[in-house]
Amino acid sequence: MKNLVKRKSAWLAGILALAALVFGLAYFYILRKSVQEIKTFTAFMAVPGEEKGKDNRIRSKIAELTGARAEIEWLSGQTAEEKIASMIQNGQYPDFINGADASSMLIEAGALVPLEDYLKDYPNLYQYLTPKQWESLRKEDGHIYYIPPFGVIQGHNTQMMLSGESFWIQKRVLEWAGFPEVKTLDEYFTLITSYLEENPQSDGQQNIGFEILCDDWRYFCLENPAMFLAGYPNEGCAIVDTKTQKAAVYDTIPEAKQYYQKLCQMFNRGVIDPETFTLSYSQYIDKISAGNVLGFVDQYWQIMDAQNTLYANGRDDRTYVPLAITANEQIQGKYNCTEPNLNIGAGLGISVDCKDVKGALQFLNDLLLPEVMVLRYWGERGIDYEVDEKGQFYRTEEQRKNWANRDFQKENVFSYTYFPAYEGMLADNINTIQPSEQPGEYYDKLSDYDKKVLDAYGFQTWKEFLGEEIEGSPWFPLYSCVADWPADSAYGQAKAEMERTKRLWLPKVIMSSEEEFEKNWSAYMSNYQANIDVDAYLNQLNLEIQKRVQAAQKE
Repeated sequence: MKNLVKRKSAWLAGILALAALVFGLAYFYILRKSVQEIKTFTAFMAVPGEEKGKDNRIRSKIAELTGARAEIEWLSGQTAEEKIASMIQNGQYPDFINGADASSMLIEAGALVPLEDYLKDYPNLYQYLTPKQWESLRKEDGHIYYIPPFGVIQGHNTQMMLSGESFWIQKRVLEWAGFPEVKTLDEYFTLITSYLEENPQSDGQQNIGFEILCDDWRYFCLENPAMFLAGYPNEGCAIVDTKTQKAAVYDTIPEAKQYYQKLCQMFNRGVIDPETFTLSYSQYIDKISAGNVLGFVDQYWQIMDAQNTLYANGRDDRTYVPLAITANEQIQGKYNCTEPNLNIGAGLGISVDCKDVKGALQFLNDLLLPEVMVLRYWGERGIDYEVDEKGQFYRTEEQRKNWANRDFQKENVFSYTYFPAYEGMLADNINTIQPSEQPGEYYDKLSDYDKKVLDAYGFQTWKEFLGEEIEGSPWFPLYSCVADWPADSAYGQAKAEMERTKRLWLPKVIMSSEEEFEKNWSAYMSNYQANIDVDAYLNQLNLEIQKRVQAAQKE
């Protein structure tokens, strides 16, 4: 009997060992297979960006859910046009590509796959835009080549701080002056100059009155403020008379001369950083992050990382408030303007070198899944955020500090910027996509200092500094049409020459002596009129205005 029990025990042990072996092999096979099934796509974005860690935690989690990942290369050391021209010459492209300002070059070279026949097979992607929006992306040959990554609202707009352009000023400057209303260009620079005279240094470092970002395509921070000063919204490429529905260039209006003459004065008086025209974008951000820059003109999304760094370092008084500055008190600023049209000038396309177009589209489709959208912007539950009994997401103080830390971001945050993504609300209609726009999260994380600043002006959100929201005209924003203008067209050549002229002359007129400003401004205007076919440029814009007006009338 004992022998029988021993034999049964041995038999059972053998069965268990064999089962364990089979289970282990099966698990290893499944694990190995799952790893093998994660597709890796390549991507290039023709804009500067920050490289993430190779084993970034969130990218890995997204890969587990979608079965795919993308290795992203960013623009560095070249303009978008130079990099794209190099790709075209070599005839080699990554799987995904966003050509930014050089998108038309990709289309003309036949580098992008037409997408229209695929879209309906990928429901998340197809429903990302309305039929009208998809139609607006068709080029003259009838094809859709790319997908806009920004400006698609799900639910409703949830911004607490507008992402657009404005004049910015440090909160400590406002506090020092007793929280004044600052409306005009003269008031803005008088305040900065007065503060700088009394406070030339902070923490042993020289304070900088004003910075101007001029790096590559970001030079709009230098060339377009006259548009805002004159009371126009950010059309980006022109100003438009709403009565006549005709475009005009803002480079030659009186407010342009007023602005650059003021900058000339500020440069000669040491208010503007003498290095400002040679700074790269990263150097510019580093200066703002250091907390010694008092003011600048920029889009919020460009300086958001610097703002977050200042918050993470407990320097709330060195963070910034947007101001709706105009040329004089009679002009009403239009900084807070809703956009009825997508930016159709650029987007994410799939190149002709992609060996798995359907797999690439499936990846884009899956990046819009509700659970993936949460990972892209909130991270993992229990690590990056928590959930209360009402289903609302929130972060602990430690989690907020982590997500504001740039070293942490490299290894643990991966939003797939410049890939299609919604703005506004998550699919649950409870939580916002951006944690910074979550009502509870937003107010809970406000410091006493920030509440003091808002209370001083009677506001609850930062966007209120820019006035009431106004509805954009049917053509707004007009700049979305110029990115894919053919380079060999008369209007495309006019656009290129306009950019070259402004890049050359604006730093010159600003850095000239105050006595020589009039002479240099006249030389700039003469050069502008002689070398730029302004009529061809404006005629094309006027055609686009009428096209959009007619489309709006059909709705």
